[in-house]
Amino acid sequence: MTLVFLGLVLLILGYNASKISYAFQQFRSLLLFAGLTLVVLGLALSTMVQIEAGQVGVQTLFGKVQPRILTSGLNVVNPLVDVTKFDTRTQNYTMSAQREEGQRVGDDAIQVLTADGLEVVIDLTVLYRVVPDKAPHVLSTIGPNYQDAIVRPVTRTRIRDNAVYYDAVALYSTRRDEFQSRIYNTIDRDFKQRGLQLEQLLIRNIQLPAPVKRSIESKISAEQEAQKMQFVLQKERQEAERKRLEAQGIADYQKIISAELSDKLLQYETIKANQAIATSANSKVIIMGNSRNAPQVLLTDK
Repeated sequence: MTLVFLGLVLLILGYNASKISYAFQQFRSLLLFAGLTLVVLGLALSTMVQIEAGQVGVQTLFGKVQPRILTSGLNVVNPLVDVTKFDTRTQNYTMSAQREEGQRVGDDAIQVLTADGLEVVIDLTVLYRVVPDKAPHVLSTIGPNYQDAIVRPVTRTRIRDNAVYYDAVALYSTRRDEFQSRIYNTIDRDFKQRGLQLEQLLIRNIQLPAPVKRSIESKISAEQEAQKMQFVLQKERQEAERKRLEAQGIADYQKIISAELSDKLLQYETIKANQAIATSANSKVIIMGNSRNAPQVLLTDK
C-alpha cells in the first residue's frame, strides 16, 4: 500500500502542478504518469501474497479473521487484508537447567514436588506444530505468540499436576516411562483444543535431591558388589566340582589298572622293554630278575 500512497501523492502534484509553480507545470505529464504507474503497481502487488513452504497465511480484514487459509505459493487476496503467517513445521521448546540450551537464558528447568514431598528438577523438550486448518482459530484466540501463551505454561502446569502421583525414586527409575506417557496424554488434549499438535515429549533429565541421589548410588553399588560376589562363589563352586571330577577320574583309572594287572603281564611287559633296550646301538648293562629268581646280568656293546 506504500506504493499506492506515493502514486496518489504524485497524481495530486501532477494535477495541481500549474497552481504550484511553473517548474512543476513542466513536469506535469511525468508526475501524472509516474503517479498512475505507482498506483497500478501498488494495487497489483497488494493483491498478491507469497507464502513460503511450511507456512500458511491467515487473513484479517478490518479486525475480523477470515476463514480462508492461504497455502504455500502465490495467492491472490483482497488488497485491504492483513496476512499473518504461521509456521506449520515441527517446532521445539526446551526448558533446561543448563544455560543457553533452552529458549530462555539461565535455569529454566521445571521444579516439581513428588508424592513423598521431595523436590525434583526436570529438563524437558516439547516437539509440536501448528495444525494448518486451525491457524485462524490460533490467531483469533491466542495470537502469533503461542509459545509463551500456551506451550510453556500448559507444559509446566501439567507436569507439576502429574508429578504428585509418583515417588521421587520411582519417577527417576521404574515409572519414568509411565510418567512420560501420562503427561503426554494430558498436554496433547490441551494442545488440540487450541489448534496445536503435540508430536513428542522428551524428558531429557530428572535431577533428584542430593541425599536421595547418594542413597540410590550406594544401593546400586551394593547390589553390584553382591552380584560380583555371587559370580565369584559360582566360579569357585564350578572349580571345586571340576577338581572333584578330575580326582574321581584318576581314582577310577587306578582302580581299573590295579584290577587288570597280573604278575605274568608285568613280566611280559618287562621282557619287551628289556628287548628294546638290548637292540639299541648303545653299550648297556641290563639286570633282569624278580623276587623268585636270582638276577641275571646281560652285557652288550651292540
